[in-house]
Amino acid sequence: MYEQKTKETDSSVIEFIEGVDNPKKREDAYKLLDIFTETSGFPAKMWGPSIIGFGSYHYKYATGHEGDAPLAGFSPRKAKISLYFAPDDTKRKDLLQNFGKHTTGKACVYVNKVADIDVDVLQDLIKSSISHLQAVYPN
Repeated sequence: MYEQKTKETDSSVIEFIEGVDNPKKREDAYKLLDIFTETSGFPAKMWGPSIIGFGSYHYKYATGHEGDAPLAGFSPRKAKISLYFAPDDTKRKDLLQNFGKHTTGKACVYVNKVADIDVDVLQDLIKSSISHLQAVYPN
């Protein structure tokens, strides 16, 4: 049976951010913490050892695989800051056109620093991800 690796934990978000080595990245993590908290309306929770997530939803795929995940989140990683939004949100691609300097993976959007992005678009991405996931995976 599959065991989900990234689960919500009781670890301290502030302690995690304080442990970020790079002072600029730590400062950006606090900025993102404020933006995500205010925009999402959810308290920040640690998911696994390094993801700060907001809200949660339970997913179940046709394959039978199921689990829980944050509605939106971020992680101040060494190389870049990873932003987590719903990968299948149809509004994501359009919003990212005006987001600023970033790269994308399947589920993540990567940025070097908060100064490179449009915070208003970030707020729209957060809201869109949450709305999309709550519609697709209602409680």
